[in-house]
Amino acid sequence: MTTAADNGRLASNGTGGPLSGICVLDLSAYIAGPFGCTILADQGADVIKIEPPGGDNLRNYPSTLEEESRAFVGLNRNKRGMVLDLKRPAGLSTLLRLVRRADVLVHNFRPNVPKRLGIDYDTLQQINPKLVYCEVTGFGDTGPMKDKAGYDQVLQTMTGMCTMQGHRNGVPELLYGSVVDYYAAALLASGVVSALFERERSGLGQKVGVSLLRSALTMQSARLVWADGEPRDIGRDFRSGGISGLHPTRDGYIYVSANTSHFWEALCERVGLPELARNERYDTVRKRAEHADEIVPQLHQALQTHSAIEWEELFGDAVPSAAARPIEDLFDHEQVLAEELVTEFEHPIIGKYRGQAQSVKFSRTPGPACFAAPTFGQHSDAILEEVGCSEDERRTLRDQGVVK
Repeated sequence: MTTAADNGRLASNGTGGPLSGICVLDLSAYIAGPFGCTILADQGADVIKIEPPGGDNLRNYPSTLEEESRAFVGLNRNKRGMVLDLKRPAGLSTLLRLVRRADVLVHNFRPNVPKRLGIDYDTLQQINPKLVYCEVTGFGDTGPMKDKAGYDQVLQTMTGMCTMQGHRNGVPELLYGSVVDYYAAALLASGVVSALFERERSGLGQKVGVSLLRSALTMQSARLVWADGEPRDIGRDFRSGGISGLHPTRDGYIYVSANTSHFWEALCERVGLPELARNERYDTVRKRAEHADEIVPQLHQALQTHSAIEWEELFGDAVPSAAARPIEDLFDHEQVLAEELVTEFEHPIIGKYRGQAQSVKFSRTPGPACFAAPTFGQHSDAILEEVGCSEDERRTLRDQGVVK
């Protein structure tokens, strides 16, 4: 793969990941764009997070950490950081020097902003024809809503996710955890890598479009099917009548999945209700859903004999299940540790902390040893030096407030 390093551009971090040598300029903020770039950084790309003078707004997100945002630190590992005022001519000029040497640029400005800043695709493509240019929007770059601000919960609510999450004909409910943002991040990483792969054949970059609207609807592909002649309200839900789901135990809640006949029989056997598995009235998922009001009370009564953790042990491999835990328990969970999903970081401000390691495992090119998210403007000077800015030029940019 032809990379920035091969062309004498920005140096890679030399960590041997599958994207080693690829340079990514991350101009995005909040969750979807930044974490998509983090996935690329996990795989060895040299990701430079470029923030405006006010910083990524996630830095100001409420946090119980005293001097840093937990969300920012968790979402921006393995990146170098600089501060650049793109509204100043010298700031734009500096960015263009970076663009000439980069492989990928990612932003999440609204569609009408890049041209105003002078960083739209057509402009940057003229400067670097090999650039993969990825824009993350709320609703896409066409249509009546293209300039509307899009946020995770806005798209959840708009696209039926909240209605589906709530009880039928009841109050809609949000899915906490920014699921639309995180899925958009995965689409971003996938799309950028595909464009880089295609560039190997064509020698040209291209524009990659990711939107929260696309993300939210992609997540619901199994429901987003409407056959000719079907009525509007046909129950596109895949719930199994309350059998598979969260259930109360003597202490805590446990999730069980019993949609297949094998797991249904194992569940009945383990909770001491083998007669349910032998009952022909309940021998399919559809039948169990129709008779859930008969089955669920018996199941709940049986589950009161043990705690959720005890049931998890008793079910073992026979019944897919998990006791409901707080996320703090995962830092020391034996499976999480076995997969090396948590590692230790050293941060200039908050000191040592534990957080997520790489999202994807590679056997031959494992990628970089994780390092902490950058402090505000931490690497500005080093990055400017890499693109040929002299000490005098760097001093001038700092004195003018263009760089921090």
